Amino acid sequence: MTYEAGTQTDALAEEYARAQLFFDSRAYSDAALILAPIVDAEPAHGAARLLLARAYYHSAQLRRAEEELRRVLDADPVDGYARLMLGRTLERQGGRAAEAATQLRLAEALGQSLL
Repeated sequence: MTYEAGTQTDALAEEYARAQLFFDSRAYSDAALILAPIVDAEPAHGAARLLLARAYYHSAQLRRAEEELRRVLDADPVDGYARLMLGRTLERQGGRAAEAATQLRLAEALGQSLL
């Protein structure tokens, strides 16, 4: 995907909206393919990074989901939802129950429901 100087922000917004549609349609791998270049172009775009992590999680790309969630938490350590997602991601990876439990406790302490 290429962007012209004056339209890059508009193009990224359109791509993000398209990725959201794919995600909402449960086409998680397709959403991830759209979101990855957005996050590369705008690393501080927290919403895109979190949606990318969720797309990876739902398409069972758990290592990638973990990496993106850790980046979200590097930028915002008190994001309870990202902590919850990281805990669930670690649970699904198996053998990481202690790490998962820590993240889930932090999520709960930040007011995130674990249901």
